[in-house]
Amino acid sequence: MISKSTISLIASLEHKKYRDRHGLFVAEGVKLVDELCARLTPYAIFATTASGDGGSSSYNSTIISEAEMKKISFLKTPSPKLGIFRIPQSASPPLPSPCKLTLALDGVQDPGNMGAIVRLCGWFGIDMLVCSSGAASCYSPKAVQASMGAIAHVETLYTDLPDFLCMAAAKNIPVYGTFLEGRNIYREPLSEGCIVVMGSEGKGITPEVAQHISHKLYIPSFSASCGVESLNVAIASAIVCSELFKKRMENEK
Repeated sequence: MISKSTISLIASLEHKKYRDRHGLFVAEGVKLVDELCARLTPYAIFATTASGDGGSSSYNSTIISEAEMKKISFLKTPSPKLGIFRIPQSASPPLPSPCKLTLALDGVQDPGNMGAIVRLCGWFGIDMLVCSSGAASCYSPKAVQASMGAIAHVETLYTDLPDFLCMAAAKNIPVYGTFLEGRNIYREPLSEGCIVVMGSEGKGITPEVAQHISHKLYIPSFSASCGVESLNVAIASAIVCSELFKKRMENEK
């Protein structure tokens, strides 16, 4: 049995202001919830059956009916397991590092793209994702689902992006960004320790951020007739990260 107050709490966590107020977010799916339980602090876990409480999770679930799960789920087809987790709190503002790759997002708005990029960071071992203050929340239900558990492995920090890039410039850290007038990424030498800035879906990189970018890159199209004008920001991020790591491996030979 689940209380009306808990149903109301979960429903409110669809919205950023209530996630911020309560310091909580929602994740759904047996595998995802169990993975998050291994690294984050659960507030409450709900499952429709005892079998839904299996897996690697060491936390007990509150067993509820499928009808109750439908009331609290954000999915069209509810999973047998839903978890509420405490949002990790960063002890300090992000600082640029000259020794590793940092991905930065300038105003990315779509939560699906946000989650996919968090997942991408997890895949490439990028442990810090820096976002502008107005970027989509990585803890929205859609972003959490799209991250496929990487949200527990990647520290996602929101900050004043121009200030962050100013600090990078003071440390002589290269800052890359994608632009239509940039240089072909496949022909450019790329630094191992750098910051890569990806712009929003509709506007790209803002002028305020663009003035802090030291290297403008362009991902060329190899088709003259497909009619595609641009790439999805998550796909573009994957291409840039892949090319950076490819260059790193070539340098290690």
